Amino acid sequence: MSTTSRAEPVTAGIIYPDHAAEDEYPWAAKLLGHHLPVTHVYGTDLHAVPELLDLGRPDRLAGGAAALAEHRPQSVMWACTSGSFVYGPEGAREQIDQLAAAAGVPASSTSAAFVGALAHLGLTRVAVAASYPQAVATLFVDYLAAAGVEVLAMSSAGIDTAAEVGALTPEQVVDLAAAHDHPEAQTLLVPDTAMRTLAVIPDLEARLGKPVLTANQVTIWQALRLAGARPTSSALGALFARRQDDAGQ
Repeated sequence: MSTTSRAEPVTAGIIYPDHAAEDEYPWAAKLLGHHLPVTHVYGTDLHAVPELLDLGRPDRLAGGAAALAEHRPQSVMWACTSGSFVYGPEGAREQIDQLAAAAGVPASSTSAAFVGALAHLGLTRVAVAASYPQAVATLFVDYLAAAGVEVLAMSSAGIDTAAEVGALTPEQVVDLAAAHDHPEAQTLLVPDTAMRTLAVIPDLEARLGKPVLTANQVTIWQALRLAGARPTSSALGALFARRQDDAGQ
């Protein structure tokens, strides 16, 4: 069941890298009663730092914003965790500012959405179940630490490409995530937008007994919040189970 505090549907544009789990956005849009049009940018489908820096280039994201303009979005999101945190905290902030300038509407990224979601829930101690190779996953830990988030445990599945992550079954996603929780962590983070997680969040939260934050989930949450909507839905976990108050980008 879903409700929203804004009567009229909003439109939040999604810039998604390549192809993997982008079908989660129309699924969530139907569930929540808002519009989440998706456009794609393309680079090398590899979880490696040089390739990720190239993927998140300002001109690529500006092209994505231009492609979304026909939908008249009220916000735009860069739906890529690794393609944002790889720039470091200041670089990721600059990336958001450049995207907002190109789009002409409020913007953010999945990495920033994780930090915003943690602040919204009042959580500071986390475990991270990362699909990325170790070198990339470590940069996410650094990004979180700079935001005052304590990472108690971080796992690296060492999966090289987004396409491989997108091919994981729901059972494999649950097993990968649940196996890398930490008993003292207040929440488990699953940071890859290439991973299909939305449908398994309630099961994961029930299994672990704590909130679970996933990349596509926090991206949708931030996108709609920036567009002025405050949806709730029991189908999308603890993050969507409470009224969304304002938080920073």
